[in-house]
Amino acid sequence: MHIRRAAFDHPDAVKLNDQVQAEYAVRYGDEGDVTPLDPSMFRPPAGLYLIAYDDLDRPVATGGWRSQDENDEGYADGDAELKRMYVVEEARGNGLARRILAALEDDARAAGRTRMVLETGNKQPEAIALYESSGYEPCVKFGLYRFHEDSRCYAKSL
Repeated sequence: MHIRRAAFDHPDAVKLNDQVQAEYAVRYGDEGDVTPLDPSMFRPPAGLYLIAYDDLDRPVATGGWRSQDENDEGYADGDAELKRMYVVEEARGNGLARRILAALEDDARAAGRTRMVLETGNKQPEAIALYESSGYEPCVKFGLYRFHEDSRCYAKSL
């Protein structure tokens, strides 16, 4: 497995984003995550997007972070928001999400961000387990889904 920097609108990123959106729809019974995202949000130094490839050069995982500062959705100055963490089913259980998460944290820290935040849902227990085992703690809800019952927000000091 190898991890590469990519644009959020790279064809492989779009393909994997479509897959994660379909998984959200199955788990939550809706159209997926409708948080407005633009490729420019993931361009260094304000963010980063990564795609992991297997040994046959197939895209198997993604993850990114984008800068956030204090606003009316509950973010704080210095936040880096984790977005689109996803591993295809056949590549799960190999520590790939943990590797991507660590790379994103390192990059956000190097960019001067002071806290990594993320929003997930209660129907994603494997994601919650990953984040909690990586030092993330529940925090005050933020973002588009802050008023949704299924939403769970976490933060970790960088």
